[in-house]
Amino acid sequence: MADTGSSNNQDSEPVRDLSFWELVKSTSSAFVGVQSNANRERDFSRGKLSHFIWMGLLFGLLFVLTLIGVVQLVLHFTGH
Repeated sequence: MADTGSSNNQDSEPVRDLSFWELVKSTSSAFVGVQSNANRERDFSRGKLSHFIWMGLLFGLLFVLTLIGVVQLVLHFTGH
């Protein structure tokens, strides 16, 4: 009995937060537009909104910076 006094009847309490890699996987799946229903339910039950917002902003920034880098690389190689 490792319970430290919290009630076992609280089914709405998340067992644990999402790990960093689970958060990355869920965010990347959202960017691509594919997500299983089981993962979506897991995200809503165990994930924190603020974590998804920050990870979404980070993914968006990385996407924009990658596009800028590719365009600059193409312009460099075409001589413009």
